[in-house]
Amino acid sequence: MTNANQRPIIAVGDLVWDVLVKPNGILLPGGDTTGRIALAPGGSAANVAAWIARAGMAAGFVGKVGADVFGDLVVRDLEQEGVAAHVSRTNEHDTGVILVLIDRAGQRSMVTNQAADFHLLPADLPEEALQGAGHVHITAWSLFTDPPRAAALRAAKIAKEAGATVSFDPASYQMIREMGHDKFARITASLPVDILFPNRDEGEALTGERRPEDVADELHERYNGAVIVLKLDKDGCYVKSRDHAQHYPTGDGPVIDATGAGDAFDGAFLARYLRDGDLGAAARFANDIGSWVVANYGARPPADDELRALLAREAK
Repeated sequence: MTNANQRPIIAVGDLVWDVLVKPNGILLPGGDTTGRIALAPGGSAANVAAWIARAGMAAGFVGKVGADVFGDLVVRDLEQEGVAAHVSRTNEHDTGVILVLIDRAGQRSMVTNQAADFHLLPADLPEEALQGAGHVHITAWSLFTDPPRAAALRAAKIAKEAGATVSFDPASYQMIREMGHDKFARITASLPVDILFPNRDEGEALTGERRPEDVADELHERYNGAVIVLKLDKDGCYVKSRDHAQHYPTGDGPVIDATGAGDAFDGAFLARYLRDGDLGAAARFANDIGSWVVANYGARPPADDELRALLAREAK
């Protein structure tokens, strides 16, 4: 990987609001309970861009929001994170919202509305910015429907032809299963993937394998020798490349809310790996950032002393 430290890393996809709901008790049909509810900026691709910026690398984002006050606020927040926001606005659709239900173990389930972020078109793309990128990151939320599929594939092609590398996160094992892994494979066949970021469930859905080593081996072959970074939640990650195959464990810690942890992992890994190509250092840093996120609330919690120390350590 070259030039990524001079050229920005751009994430293409969704910029939305997360409505985080964590009930204090079991939510029964027709019942009521108290709990914690918060509105926070989110979107898988936007989260990745924000964490790239937090990790000290030049970051950009390409996406679409509504011409509404919620769009104003979420774009402003992303820019305050240090991300160059190449955002189209539309009067035809509202800014996206995701309902995130968080259980007592910190695991989340999401309901996504198909709002402005699902209507990114090829004509919306900032081609000059994409041609100037060192790396482009795509999530499968931009591929499950069309639009925005054509725009995401076009963005990757523009960047690749200009010399950038491309990463891809399969995003949702449930959506892969509903679509069918054969159809998913056909859609992603034209995506020029250099780095793949599946989690355990997505890897199993795509390959039918269960052992991390077998999942990574099959995906490494299927995606033409791409670096496979298999996210294993509390078990860390497994990284496979042509000359590297290793499991990187993570430490035990509290799990408050898993929302956005995978996105934070992707952003941290990309920022660290594209700096000097060190897979091991990138995996350990991404594990640390993912662990910090799940111990807090939301996809982009405000920095505390622990996070600032993690980021300062990697900046040396």
